[in-house]
Amino acid sequence: MPNRLVNATSPYLLQHADNPVDWQEWGDAAFAEAVARDVPVLVSVGYAACHWCHVMAHESFEDPGVATFLNEHFVCVKVDREERPDVDAVYMAATQAMTGSGGWPMTVFTTPSGEPFFCGTYFPPRRVQQMASFSEVLAAVTAAWSERREEVLSTAGAVVEALAERPTAGRASEGSDVEVVEAALAGIATTFDAARGGFGGAPKFPPSMVLEWLLRHHARTGDPGALEMAARTLDAMARGGMYDQLAGGFARYAVDPTWTVPHFEKMLYDNALLLRVYLHAWRTTGTPLMRRVASETATWMVEELATPEGGFASSLDADSEGREGAFYAWTPEQLRDVLGAEDGAWAAGVFGVTAEGTFEHGTSVLQRRSDPADEARLASMREQLRLARARRPRPARDDKVVTGWNGLAVAALAESAVLLDRPELLDAAVRAADLVLATHLRRSADGSTRVVRASRDGAPGDAPGVLEDYGNLAEGLLALAGVTGDPRWSEVAGRLLDTVLRHFAAPAGGFHDTAQDETDAVVARIGRPQDPADGPTPSGQSSAAGALLTYAALTGSLRHRKAALSALRGPVSLAARYPRAAGSALAVVEAVLDGPREVAVVGPRDDPRTVALHHRALASTAPGLVVAVGEPGRLGDAVPLLRDRPLVGGAPAAYVCRGFVCDRPTTHPEGLARLLA
Repeated sequence: MPNRLVNATSPYLLQHADNPVDWQEWGDAAFAEAVARDVPVLVSVGYAACHWCHVMAHESFEDPGVATFLNEHFVCVKVDREERPDVDAVYMAATQAMTGSGGWPMTVFTTPSGEPFFCGTYFPPRRVQQMASFSEVLAAVTAAWSERREEVLSTAGAVVEALAERPTAGRASEGSDVEVVEAALAGIATTFDAARGGFGGAPKFPPSMVLEWLLRHHARTGDPGALEMAARTLDAMARGGMYDQLAGGFARYAVDPTWTVPHFEKMLYDNALLLRVYLHAWRTTGTPLMRRVASETATWMVEELATPEGGFASSLDADSEGREGAFYAWTPEQLRDVLGAEDGAWAAGVFGVTAEGTFEHGTSVLQRRSDPADEARLASMREQLRLARARRPRPARDDKVVTGWNGLAVAALAESAVLLDRPELLDAAVRAADLVLATHLRRSADGSTRVVRASRDGAPGDAPGVLEDYGNLAEGLLALAGVTGDPRWSEVAGRLLDTVLRHFAAPAGGFHDTAQDETDAVVARIGRPQDPADGPTPSGQSSAAGALLTYAALTGSLRHRKAALSALRGPVSLAARYPRAAGSALAVVEAVLDGPREVAVVGPRDDPRTVALHHRALASTAPGLVVAVGEPGRLGDAVPLLRDRPLVGGAPAAYVCRGFVCDRPTTHPEGLARLLA
């Protein structure tokens, strides 16, 4: 019989709607029920593409005996961490503080007021060595609540007090930004895996923000070491099993140090970030591999994640046919069945498919460690295998459209459309932006522009947007404005950033992750989050800082630039000690150190000379470069960077400024390239 999740909009919550556990959604009603029944609350946090979330659900939440115990002794709340990152953040901080680690599924027991007193992640159905079974945990928590209530409440109070005292904005960094960057570069180099790419050991996650920083640092300084670390890592990821060698797109991470076996879920945010990094790497190096991977990843995003409404879905599941990776893995026999004996054997050699297998059950994940001489033969086989694979049961898709992740996709696709000369990608970016603006935006009572966190099937959810949603969406809209020359995108970005300044500002500087008037009551009681560190996506502080810096350059607003520098303080304070957690902030710092440079291209939009100047500007590697394009005298009020920029001798021209100083305008793409070098 369905539980109280049956009307949820989150695909993750709907996956649990038929559990015998009487799950309900996060909200005041759940905690009011816990108060009335005088029982603790089980808060179970996960997401739709999480493999171990599925495992724990099958082992425990579908078990009638476990469900009966849970329903009698707890109020049970399911949370989609992708829909409620604010709830996830405060309980993840508690879990890490109490256990020293974290992850999903996250299992948190709280008082009826939401204060955590016991935290963990996955619990097995039976004891495994020193890991207690889930039933043992439930019995112990129930006994503690009944027999040692004061001890439980004391623990909860101590946890909340500790979380309230944790550092947020961070201390001001010691030394100049240049010194901080150099210290971070020295630190990241000590963890670089020179033989296999990446940083540290297994599991290896795609270090997207760190790679973007390294590319920007190379562009600003010419440092060959930064480029080597970025290029080696990008090459290794693209040639290993983490990259889908048939259809493009990246899995979430590799479980081994050689990037061979992935955790197979495929996330929008990973692929949007990696698309942009590979695009920028190709722009820097001209390497065909970087261009191919960028183009294939863009195609995969549009073909596999685009929703009927125009946005982009959140993820593809890791599982199909009840097994992780079943959709993607191959045996030599399966290759021969599709390609024939001769071509099947050749393909097995190219893709590293062995009789023993590199994955489970004698199957192999496709790799491409080198490029064969006969590219045409390979292309034909890839297409045959892709079509054959398409007939397999497909992984489930999480169709919710998350604001910030769609902002990342809009930015990546808009830039790709120009640099890869694929106008259909710009159409996809515009459709996504239109969908988010039409469905996710609303005007609050005080006149500010607000966003919701997510929508599904064109219907907005109830969860308010968090800082990363505002920052990443603003960044995407500003990138779209730079590519299209349409000022409506930058106008909406400005309104979003005004909301950030008005409702997210922290007294000590920087920004909180939630708006002061939209922070959940339980979250506020535990501690309004202000996390300076990157996770799988850029931190809210860094994403806001990057968008504020771009908007400041576009409009000449010193207020927005000052806010950007303030927002960087917390993340940059991490950089020298934990550079892998501050890649996005360091990338913004590189833009600050470079200016960022501003290019105003003026001329008729259909004039080939205007187009050539515009494209040459967008092809520049200058960190954080800000580009505006428009006809002279037409957009000056909407885009101040274009104000008072006439044609030169009747010809389209480009004006380059940096640090409040401008060069003489140029009418030639080659001259513009020299100015931006």
